[in-house]
Amino acid sequence: MKRNLVRIVLGLLFGVVLLVHAAKVVQIPLLNTLDAFIYDARLRLTAEGGVDDRVVIIDLDERSLAEVGRWPWSRNTMAALVDRLFDEYGIAVLGFDVVFAEPDNSSGLRSLDALAGGELRGDPAFKSAVGRLRDSLDYDRQFAESLRGHANVLGYYFSNADDARKSGVLPAPALPADAFAGRPIAFTHWNGFGANLAEFQKSAGAAGHFNPLIDFDGVSRRVPMLVEHNGQYYESLSLAVVRSLLGKPPIWPGFPEDGPSAGGDYGGLEWLDLPTAKGALRIPVDENVAALIPFRGRQGSFPYLSAVDALRGRLSPDQLRGRVVLIGTTAPGLMDLRSTPVGNTYPGVEIHANLVAGMLDGALSQKPPYAIGVDTVLVAVTALLLSLLLPILSPLRASLLAFAVLAGVTTLNVMLWSSGVVLPLAAQIVLILSLYALNMSWGYFVESRSKRQFTELFGQYVPPELVDEMARDPERYSMEGKKEELTVLFSDVRGFTSISEGLDSKDLALLMNEYLGAMTQIVQKNRGTLDKYIGDAIMAFWGAPVADPEHARRAVLTALEMQKALRSLDAPFQARGWPVLHIGVGINTGSMTVGDMGSIVRKSYTVMGDAVNLGSRLEGITKQYGVGIIVSETTRAQFDGAVYRELDRVRVKGKDEPVAIFEPLGLVGDVDATVVDMLSRWTQALDDYRRQDWDAAGVQLEFLVRQSPECSLYRLYVDRIARYRLEPPGAAWDGVTTFETK
Repeated sequence: MKRNLVRIVLGLLFGVVLLVHAAKVVQIPLLNTLDAFIYDARLRLTAEGGVDDRVVIIDLDERSLAEVGRWPWSRNTMAALVDRLFDEYGIAVLGFDVVFAEPDNSSGLRSLDALAGGELRGDPAFKSAVGRLRDSLDYDRQFAESLRGHANVLGYYFSNADDARKSGVLPAPALPADAFAGRPIAFTHWNGFGANLAEFQKSAGAAGHFNPLIDFDGVSRRVPMLVEHNGQYYESLSLAVVRSLLGKPPIWPGFPEDGPSAGGDYGGLEWLDLPTAKGALRIPVDENVAALIPFRGRQGSFPYLSAVDALRGRLSPDQLRGRVVLIGTTAPGLMDLRSTPVGNTYPGVEIHANLVAGMLDGALSQKPPYAIGVDTVLVAVTALLLSLLLPILSPLRASLLAFAVLAGVTTLNVMLWSSGVVLPLAAQIVLILSLYALNMSWGYFVESRSKRQFTELFGQYVPPELVDEMARDPERYSMEGKKEELTVLFSDVRGFTSISEGLDSKDLALLMNEYLGAMTQIVQKNRGTLDKYIGDAIMAFWGAPVADPEHARRAVLTALEMQKALRSLDAPFQARGWPVLHIGVGINTGSMTVGDMGSIVRKSYTVMGDAVNLGSRLEGITKQYGVGIIVSETTRAQFDGAVYRELDRVRVKGKDEPVAIFEPLGLVGDVDATVVDMLSRWTQALDDYRRQDWDAAGVQLEFLVRQSPECSLYRLYVDRIARYRLEPPGAAWDGVTTFETK
């Protein structure tokens, strides 16, 4: 854990940064952009598609403007359009995505009144004519009369101009000023407005604003259902249209059960209810009391009918009867095109059509105020989980964990989206990918550097898998000298001097490379540390730098495999005219000093001490006993998985204490039964020899020699017994053989 502390701290710090973003304390623009991209992509992928003919758009399109004239049309023309829509086509509700903010003077009535009060003031006939024509020339009054008594909704807009300009007359507020007293609700505030003339507002059935909210990237994704102006609350055009269609039910603000009214601290407004005979129609809203626009698809998700066709009576009544009709424009010159998730030039009137249809279906997605809290909790849990676990896992397991967490949060988000709840996702995705990238990069750049350092230090001594193991916890390993119980192995080629004299330098180099290469592979396969090559000799040890409680076992296995591998070289060596090699191997286990030793000119990671010297001496006396491997009694005691033949008790040069030496014949279970039987006879012969019962020992040895005439060990003891018959060693003899040379 200590070596991973830096990664853990970095991961937690990055998590805190994203936590601050998720909690809306500080915003990171890149994450907002990514969240918007994810939202738009999901919206397009899951859009219902098709055409919903419950809402029809009467389009003030280019053809209508070309045939009737430029906008605004005269109010008598608009009156005729309204009358025809209700009286002839039988529409249910009419909504205007346009504003009638100025009087219509196109009839000339204003000029006639000026003449009647001026130059023609004394002309009774003129005044009488003006009086008779007034009704037919007062287009505004005609339009107001057409609105009266019909289910229609005028549109208007709010603005935040510097001069707080106000024109026209606002409708009555949708909710009283004290409806949200004491509740911290982030309503959208505007200080100015452009509304309809008082005459029209008085005659209209309702009115609603058509301001969408423009997000940071210029895209319209939401429309505030209620906005605040001068302490009053006004509804949107789409909400007013739906209310008109439902008989103008009141608006009931919806608060969660644990709000202030229930004694809690949370006062967020999460929905608006419209009570109807069939139950409340619920409209979910976000922290700004805005509804997400439920886009059905690209432009054309609702029928578009040319306004001039409706005006001239060219439409079939079936196209409009009982429908909600919105009057708006797609003409570029009228500047009502907006950037949306489903199109960069999307008619504003179709935004309201989507909202009306979504409200009627109860299909508005919800981004409740508590979404901030949910996102914050998910980011916190994800940051804690990955920051603590990724640094301690292997690359494969870290990848699987990161993928699982990513899949988990994404699946949860998609499931909530499918149920109509919208939660942010960008912070969680960026957090997971960033922590994963941090840990993988750390592993590649930092830990690989550590591995390279270990490779430089230990790579020439220990096998690659041990270097990898050491690099995972570098604090545990160093090259400083220390005392350890280890097992050392020495091997040497028999008769190397004569071999080298019989080969040219090129063949000798090739022979040694192949021999040393094969032996080194066996050492490293058994997790041994290659100390050095001494000419044709090999020195290796086990138990350092990586601790290994089975160091004695691995050394013995290495010696057995070396002898076996050596015989596999016989045929290829003879085919090339090279001699067959024989080696002696000595192994000892004991306390040794291990570390980086040498001078400032050259150092070597090696072992030193009496136990090392004994291992070297044991290798040297293998030829005396005619065996390939000799291990000490300490090595045999630590590994009993082999079948051993005791060779002798010896006192080597430089060491006063005698030591029992053994030859490993093979692993338990691998040694033939006849060898085991011969071993029993040999053990008896050795016991008789040490008791100076030369006759009994001789009988056993004669049998062994007949069975194995090639065994030098048996002949060695036959010769010793013959010598001791002539020169008895005496009663004080301890059975130990002393060697005065190395």
